[in-house]
Amino acid sequence: MKKSLLMLNAILLLTAVSCKKSTEGGNTGIIKTDSSTTIVTDKNGKVDSLSESSTIVDVNGKKYEKTDFVYKATDGTLVKVIFKNDPKESTVAITSNKKTFTLPKVESKGGETVYKKDDMTARVKGDSLHLEQGNNIIELKRTKI
Repeated sequence: MKKSLLMLNAILLLTAVSCKKSTEGGNTGIIKTDSSTTIVTDKNGKVDSLSESSTIVDVNGKKYEKTDFVYKATDGTLVKVIFKNDPKESTVAITSNKKTFTLPKVESKGGETVYKKDDMTARVKGDSLHLEQGNNIIELKRTKI
């Protein structure tokens, strides 16, 4: 468990360091990142302290919001979850064990949002995420690293 947590942190650190681009050189017209951050609030308007990062990304003049969270399964496994909201579609990307599953948003009602692709369904309500795939159900809670 400690080894996988250290590996996840190392990968995230390397990704953050290696993805920095100079504004003077390279093809800066493809991806531009807005330096402003989005504050995530809960239902009561309080700042959500569990959010990892939230950015507004500008791709070819189109802006979308991307918010990263870390969720913890009941067995202690950490899972990275990225919510992406753009004008065309909203998706959730769930990464665990070097595998990423991207599910499009199907519906949102009563404080619950449902994402579904093929036989995999993700239900997000508050700080919990329930994954269903076939007969398997995995319950995740949002956490801090």
